[in-house]
Amino acid sequence: MRVSTTFAALAASFSTANAYWKGLNVGANNPDGSCKSQQDWVNVFNTIKGLPGSYDSVRLFASSDCNTLANAVPASISTGIKLLVGVWATDAAHFGAEKGALESAIRAHGSDWILAISCGSEDLYRKDNSPSNLASQIYDVRGMVRALGATQEVGHVDTWTAWVDGANTEVIQACDFIGTDGYPYWQGATVQDSSNVFWQSVDAVRNVVNQVKPGAWVWITETGWPVTGDNFGSSVPSISNAAAYYKSVACAAFGGAHTFWYAYQDYTSSPSFGVLGSDGRPLYDLSC
Repeated sequence: MRVSTTFAALAASFSTANAYWKGLNVGANNPDGSCKSQQDWVNVFNTIKGLPGSYDSVRLFASSDCNTLANAVPASISTGIKLLVGVWATDAAHFGAEKGALESAIRAHGSDWILAISCGSEDLYRKDNSPSNLASQIYDVRGMVRALGATQEVGHVDTWTAWVDGANTEVIQACDFIGTDGYPYWQGATVQDSSNVFWQSVDAVRNVVNQVKPGAWVWITETGWPVTGDNFGSSVPSISNAAAYYKSVACAAFGGAHTFWYAYQDYTSSPSFGVLGSDGRPLYDLSC
């Protein structure tokens, strides 16, 4: 495996005593479409804690949808899993509900369960929010949580292609951290070349961020390889390819960046990127 020069230098600059968050993306719905209850979240978090590789955190996509925070926060506190909170930023009414759910959770439980907060997810990629409005929403959420005594970072998650678009620098300037999503599968890469393709995308984001907001950290908030589904260009979904991608990318990423793998369980989707099957067991080796 060839690791990019930028990443190798970054990883080498940290001692083994430095820890990075190692998490999975988890949706608010169960595979059957029902909303996760508090007990469902407890079960998920305990399952994650028992997986090989010492996962310690989860990325959530929403705050109000399916009563996500109302149910997930008590489960987080009882199990010790930290949460990268998601606040949907599109649609003013939805954004208001999301902010309200986050405020309620902080007032009820404090903020020690929060790892960080992402205001929006791939808004720029989908072009369903303007850079100026999204930046304003990031400042808005940060101001709210600071007033409540929470000091965790507030940023945004988007595709690597959105971050390298010069039209979106205003969002980078508003962020405490930048969450980048990258999928060599959707770029049509072979699994043999997937590591190179992925780290090139991370390097591209880091280079832009270093120019726009030096010192801001780039987090890896989504990546993975499908275990089932259709071929996309030269990309072939399979359990063996997903395992190979995990070994080459995840095991390097976990040592040098806050990383959230996609995804915990989505076997009803096509393509399916889930690392757990319908029986709740890992589909491939998650150790590094």
